[in-house]
Amino acid sequence: MTAKIRLLLVDDDPLVRAGLSFMMGGADDIEIVGEAADGSEVDALVDRTRPDVVLMDIRMPTVDGLAATERLRSRRDAPQVVVLTTFHADEQVLRALRAGAAGFVLKDTPPAEIVEAVRRVAAGDPVLSPTVTRQLMAHAAGSAPDTRRAKARSRVAVLNDRERGVAVAVGRGASNAEIAAELFMSVATVKTHVSRVLAKLDLNNRVQIALLTYDAGLLEEEGR
Repeated sequence: MTAKIRLLLVDDDPLVRAGLSFMMGGADDIEIVGEAADGSEVDALVDRTRPDVVLMDIRMPTVDGLAATERLRSRRDAPQVVVLTTFHADEQVLRALRAGAAGFVLKDTPPAEIVEAVRRVAAGDPVLSPTVTRQLMAHAAGSAPDTRRAKARSRVAVLNDRERGVAVAVGRGASNAEIAAELFMSVATVKTHVSRVLAKLDLNNRVQIALLTYDAGLLEEEGR
């Protein structure tokens, strides 16, 4: 039998946690291994329960989901994080994604979609469409863009031409199969290049690659 996805729920509202627990309880392939009411409880719970995925509220009273996500994603064997929020175009959501969250879901998302989001991130797929990524990045575009662009360009300069091409394709939201067809390489080679990009740029996932290519202006250059 395939091992169940181990899930940790983090939200300061007990009613939200109860609702999430109820909807996840109906999924045969997901096991809730713990619940937390604040980000300050997360590290100890992760040590004890070893979740594959953490469903993380952003706004909590003592330690918010942003700080908790940053701490978790800096761990060597970090679980995947899906952020829970009430706003889709929110600076804190963007900061959580930059910190390494694999995506986010709105709290009013249909239950089946939240369950599917947990499954996707457990499988290594981000939960963020290219459209939503662009909306988020446009929302934050006015925040020190020149400084961010200079830093981003300095970081992507370490990539070779092939890796840069793959990174830009990831930034557009292309799948590995689509990148393979576009750049005339095998899917396995694309995966290798994505892994090298993540390692060279010290990133956790494809969402962070997309954000960095946007910051560096690579998507704009490609469109010209």
